[in-house]
Amino acid sequence: MRSTRSSGEMPVIDGSPPATFSYDAAFSRHLGLLAPAEQGRLRGCRVAIAGLGGVGGIHLATLARLGIGAFHIADPDRFNVVNINRQYGATTLTLGRPKAEVMAEEVRAINPEVRLRVFDEAITAANVGAFLDGVDVVIVGIDFYATEARRLLFREARRRGHWAVTAGPIGFSAAWLTFDPAGMSFDRYFDLDDAMDPIDQLIAFFVGLAPRATQLPYMDLKAADPRTGRGPSAALACHLCSGVAAAEVLKILLGRSPIRPAPWYSQFDAYRQRFCHGRLAWGNRHPLQRLKRRILRYRLRRMGWDRLGSPA
Repeated sequence: MRSTRSSGEMPVIDGSPPATFSYDAAFSRHLGLLAPAEQGRLRGCRVAIAGLGGVGGIHLATLARLGIGAFHIADPDRFNVVNINRQYGATTLTLGRPKAEVMAEEVRAINPEVRLRVFDEAITAANVGAFLDGVDVVIVGIDFYATEARRLLFREARRRGHWAVTAGPIGFSAAWLTFDPAGMSFDRYFDLDDAMDPIDQLIAFFVGLAPRATQLPYMDLKAADPRTGRGPSAALACHLCSGVAAAEVLKILLGRSPIRPAPWYSQFDAYRQRFCHGRLAWGNRHPLQRLKRRILRYRLRRMGWDRLGSPA
């Protein structure tokens, strides 16, 4: 195995597979779902995954098991005991270790031929270009509260002509959106701009990601705390997210249909056995969406929040 680091920040991991590994054999059970030529195309594709925690880690493992041949992965954090309930790489053996390092090992254990660029730092304006260089599609799985980095990733993906996917674990559900670089932008769909208060941006993201909000009857918003990054979450929702995100990526890479980009939205709630799918022609600018945002803002103020990270 070869590991190099460019500019002190990007290990590139590559190597020769063991004699017992065969790519064709490892992914042969896809036949009947994928044609051999399609599997070959996936082998040559490169996917960028930002965030390797609740959803990002299982996104990576799921796509690696589809036979995607190359990844750019990024996460600045280390595994903590509170991650064990939901994060793919979090075990008692990995506590304290960098998430990017652990997940690089996991994906190489699935496919020793995989080509990796590992970013062990947060995505910023300084490195987003390198992170997206040469990729075919982008998955954004960063922390819910990381609004600035999320907007940056979607904006840069669009500028470069890349499709981008996000799938959020909300309660016991998965809510997902796909963004066509030629369609509605992330900021336009969520009705975001630089002048907005950070907590209003979070509210807009929460309401726009799951417009039908199937999780509200059983989710206690009091459990969320922007100061600590805490929020109610469960592994089963993360696994649901990985399935739907991988399906979207598969269709994008292979040119299959249907792909319904934003303003189309989807949410599947396994707990309530509900699937919601629809089209928000105006995104979060729709009058009903604006009303939902005002109501949620009022509820958060009643809970004692005035702005992100500071109780009123």
